[in-house]
Amino acid sequence: MLAIRLMRTGAKKRPSYRIVVKEKRAKRDGAYIENVGIYNPLNMEQDRLDLERVRYWIEKGAQPTRIVERLVKRHAKIRAQEAQAGQETPAA
Repeated sequence: MLAIRLMRTGAKKRPSYRIVVKEKRAKRDGAYIENVGIYNPLNMEQDRLDLERVRYWIEKGAQPTRIVERLVKRHAKIRAQEAQAGQETPAA
């Protein structure tokens, strides 16, 4: 079974995470199938997430953890707001 979960990187007391697709029983920092994003809890402006790849893996049966699910929802909401703001440009 596949899981989409966080993989810790970064220095001591300065965490950052990769959002990866891996086998559910694999070690937290072990081998992974695909890196689909980055999460930095200290500087959220650096967050990146490939929503298309996340959706692809969910369709294939991968289960996101609670935190990853929350991040996906947040990024989808931000992307929707950006798309809506792009459509609301005033006509001359």
